[in-house]
Amino acid sequence: MDFSKFFINRPIFAAVLSIVIFAAGLITIPILPADEYPNVVPPSVVVRTVYPGANPKVIAETVSAPLEEAINGVEGMMYSKSVAGSDGVLQMTVTFRLALMPTMPPCVCKTALPRRKRVCPKTCAARA
Repeated sequence: MDFSKFFINRPIFAAVLSIVIFAAGLITIPILPADEYPNVVPPSVVVRTVYPGANPKVIAETVSAPLEEAINGVEGMMYSKSVAGSDGVLQMTVTFRLALMPTMPPCVCKTALPRRKRVCPKTCAARA
């Protein structure tokens, strides 16, 4: 008897066997050694600027926009997120693809920032 004909002629047996295999998979999920696998987190760089006395709107217009223009499009960048606080602090997080070397993202950002540093207000200090 052919292997496939056995299950075609016995559909109830095939369904029960499928349910048993599914249940066995559900039971073994908690005992999988997931802790042994490395955490896969894309590399990111945080650019933090301080503009004393500025509100979030001023920071977004005078500090965030030039920095985003400088950093957008650098090699390997996936996305960026900027948060301007009411205390004059801007925090920009730039996330890169996993395929890059671990030391490359900070270098890419540090070479892109000096081009826009002169556009930012003089009282603004940026650190990457």
